[in-house]
Amino acid sequence: MTNKEIIDRYIHYISVQRRYSPLTVRNYRYDVEEFVRWGEQQSGEFSLLKVDKSDLREWIMALSDERLLDHGLKSRQRRSAASVNRMVASVRSMYKFLRREGIIERDLFVAIAALRTPQRLPKFVPEGDMERVVERLENDLRSGEWIARRNALIVMVLYGCGLRLAELMAIAPTHFEDDYRTLRVMGKGSKERMLPIVERLRYEIKRYIEEFSEQKICIFNQNRLFLSKRGEPISRSDVQRSVARLLRECGVEGKVSPHVLRHTFATHLLNDGADMREIQELMGHSSLRATQIYTHNNIAQLQRAYIDAHPREAE
Repeated sequence: MTNKEIIDRYIHYISVQRRYSPLTVRNYRYDVEEFVRWGEQQSGEFSLLKVDKSDLREWIMALSDERLLDHGLKSRQRRSAASVNRMVASVRSMYKFLRREGIIERDLFVAIAALRTPQRLPKFVPEGDMERVVERLENDLRSGEWIARRNALIVMVLYGCGLRLAELMAIAPTHFEDDYRTLRVMGKGSKERMLPIVERLRYEIKRYIEEFSEQKICIFNQNRLFLSKRGEPISRSDVQRSVARLLRECGVEGKVSPHVLRHTFATHLLNDGADMREIQELMGHSSLRATQIYTHNNIAQLQRAYIDAHPREAE
């Protein structure tokens, strides 16, 4: 098999059988093709089926030493450990697939560990700021034009359900059940989960669908809840821009994105006493480890409160 045939077979597997999102598939393809390009620079006869552990270690070292152009700083910066780990994970996944298919016999990644990365706490919107945002959303849903009302509902659904961006874009009116009290979501790895809809959000979703579903028909017949001005399924970039603009207008500082609202959903639940296992289920995390990062946000918040309020801290 040629390198291209191997990659195409692997990409077909993760896109069709594993049903990874288009963005994830694109990233995996880029990473494994970059690995091949590096190998071909070392040897013109490079073959994915002839790679050994020394090749992998040399490639990881090369990635770690590589400097990429940072357009903001107008200089070349060393590739981050997180970026290296992502590329290694993509190639590791491909070789795991090849071994499962019987194309190779041994695990090439035994004893090859991920690079150590500094722990970054998820960014979220503080509860006081989010209350201000929700007031703005409710106002737009009452009196705004169609686009303003759509954007307000997007932010409300992201915050109210803790959805990933791809999950939000895939919502269809038929995914709501029990008179809009629950939402059926298809998450990563084709794992389905049911999310409860609070009454405040249920009312807004129901009213939005009743008022606009007949006016905005999707020309691709994909039956999506959120559409563009042309009646097409809304794009990732439109959602990202709309969320960022609305949060900025509400005075939210720092990073603003759909994923920040997902982090905000989980952090606020934890702060209000929700069980970690319940948050894991609502978020669609495959392991509790992914959910436990929010406990660090909780501890960091307590530390700030301690520093601000404890009388001995001021001495």
